[in-house]
Amino acid sequence: MSELLLGISKIALLTFLLTGMFELGLSLSLQQIIAPLRSVRLVAAALIANFVIVPLLAVGCARLFRLEEPFAVGLLLLGLAPGAPFLPKLAELAKGDLAFSVGLMVLLMAGGVVFLPLALPRVLPGVSVSVWEIARPLLLLMVLPLIAGMVFKTRLERLATRLRPWLGRVSNVSLLLVAVLVVAQNLPSVLRVFGTGAIAAGVVLTALAGLAGWLLSGPNIATRKVMVLGTGFRNLAAALLVGEEDFKDPRVIVMLVVVALAGVFLLLPIALAWAKTPVVRPAVTN
Repeated sequence: MSELLLGISKIALLTFLLTGMFELGLSLSLQQIIAPLRSVRLVAAALIANFVIVPLLAVGCARLFRLEEPFAVGLLLLGLAPGAPFLPKLAELAKGDLAFSVGLMVLLMAGGVVFLPLALPRVLPGVSVSVWEIARPLLLLMVLPLIAGMVFKTRLERLATRLRPWLGRVSNVSLLLVAVLVVAQNLPSVLRVFGTGAIAAGVVLTALAGLAGWLLSGPNIATRKVMVLGTGFRNLAAALLVGEEDFKDPRVIVMLVVVALAGVFLLLPIALAWAKTPVVRPAVTN
């Protein structure tokens, strides 16, 4: 049964990534994605939050809660892996700046491809990561569908308009299915780590990461929402790729799931609360 659930969750994740990225390509132009990233202050804040502050917070939380080595490794892996692939979906839900969320996701994923292989051996001596092994799934499952959607929109705009709602529904259902299956598969293992400090460390890291995004994002509420979600949620797919390849202790993977669930339980309610607030659109993106 567990192998069946794992297979279904992988198919659902693949469906979510392909349909979600293609839908975004149908919704936005390259100019719309790049425009928010022209703000040097905003880009610098995003890079500092995700590549300096959050990794340092991960190290600090691992030491503060005196985590066992496998749990500390899992925490550090996620701390070093920004660029959650579902950030645009969350930004859309929270009524944030959708174009900025796509630009930020691509920026963080590209930065993570370079940063993770360089930083991980320094934080965890003896561990090496292939840049291509991390970059390949991101390119195939996210960047290429996004570009394909943009090209499709320019060639067949009317058909693109009709397809968008259907792709959105498929993407939403598949994301929900992934979330349910991940919880169902890993909940027993997560419950067994009570008393180890792992759950507390994951919750504190997620909360502080989201707070860092809030404090560094500036006054624009639309971009602020994206920064909170983009900094608080980490790239679980990239972390799992490294964790399953280089670490044999299953507690490493359990810790990755713990932190991912902490993001769901802490940040998703915030996104849902934002979804109920009126949209405020300033004339200029900070």
